[in-house]
Amino acid sequence: MAGMRHYLDYNASAPLRPAVREVMLRAFEEAGNPSSVHAEGRRAHALIETAREQVAALVGARARDVIFTSGGSEANNTVMTPSLRREPSFEMLALHLMGATEHASVLSGSRFPEEARETIPVGADGVVDLDSLDGRLRRLAQERAGALALVSLQAANSETGVIQPLAAVAEVVHRHGGLLHVDAVQAAGKMPIDMAAWGADVITLSAHKIGGPKGVGAFVTRPGVEVRERLVRGGGQEGGYRAGTENVAGIAGFGTACALAREELADYAATTRALRDGLEARLRAIEPAVVFFGAAAERLPNTSAFAIDGLKAETLLMLLDLEGMAVSSGSACSSGKVRRSHVLTAMGVPPSLAEGALRVSFGWASTEADVESFATAFHKVVGALISRRKGLNAA
Repeated sequence: MAGMRHYLDYNASAPLRPAVREVMLRAFEEAGNPSSVHAEGRRAHALIETAREQVAALVGARARDVIFTSGGSEANNTVMTPSLRREPSFEMLALHLMGATEHASVLSGSRFPEEARETIPVGADGVVDLDSLDGRLRRLAQERAGALALVSLQAANSETGVIQPLAAVAEVVHRHGGLLHVDAVQAAGKMPIDMAAWGADVITLSAHKIGGPKGVGAFVTRPGVEVRERLVRGGGQEGGYRAGTENVAGIAGFGTACALAREELADYAATTRALRDGLEARLRAIEPAVVFFGAAAERLPNTSAFAIDGLKAETLLMLLDLEGMAVSSGSACSSGKVRRSHVLTAMGVPPSLAEGALRVSFGWASTEADVESFATAFHKVVGALISRRKGLNAA
């Protein structure tokens, strides 16, 4: 059908689920401030508390430990502070370690002094180097007796889908007395989340990655862990952890999206994995030289990042968009600019290959028709570019 679009960029933002939209529309009708004691306020407050329970259920936490924010970036910025502590300790954390492939809100959003921030390398498969992490924490203990670190790590990378060995990371971090912050924004709804099994001290989430509304997120702490220095100050909302009148409709939508994600997790994983594997098989048949990033590691079932050496992502994105394909070159948090991925650079991918990286990510409304249409468009676009390159080389 002429003009038909195929949305294949769920890791950037998932379309709003119809059930979420319905809940939000009803919530918009509630006039009360959730901090007010009258009936209207109590109804608004009840919507928030229901959502808090739904978010907690998705991640294996207590509802009282869920704090709502304006999104994943604010949640990350809030918890990445030297004042994060686990009772009964009252000491400030001395060092913030981050994986080299983290989201920009982690790499640039830490509230630690610049000299107290360091990155931990990853291997060619995108998995964090546990020996490097252990060695740095060991050196910290030698340099400053009793000094502790916060380690921030994505559960799954937004660009490649590579999943980190969180339980093993937690064992290393906790053996040295540190705290583990897991950015679970991309993992939520795509893989099981169990804070206790992960060993996470705090996790961060975002609604719009799982079919909820944009502009809503949360951080969730394990019992006994708290953020002593607030990022947004004012009133006593969210138990005093995050000031400002809550986004009632957005939070209600977030909760519903979490409930749906929890119910559909097994089917989601099976369906998107089949779509991804089918897509990668088709692309290999079209161009055997295609390289899939992170394929040697465990990946999210919905994510495929790939490139053909010598082809530029900027050109591919424009041509594919004209063919009705909405895909990306990686994280969608760079003002729409196509840049070489820091994730692929950290993985040691050569520049000529990294500059052509594309990401296809599936979600709750994806179908086999999306795969077929993308494969057809990819074959057309790549075939034309490769033929043109051969012609220029021959000339």
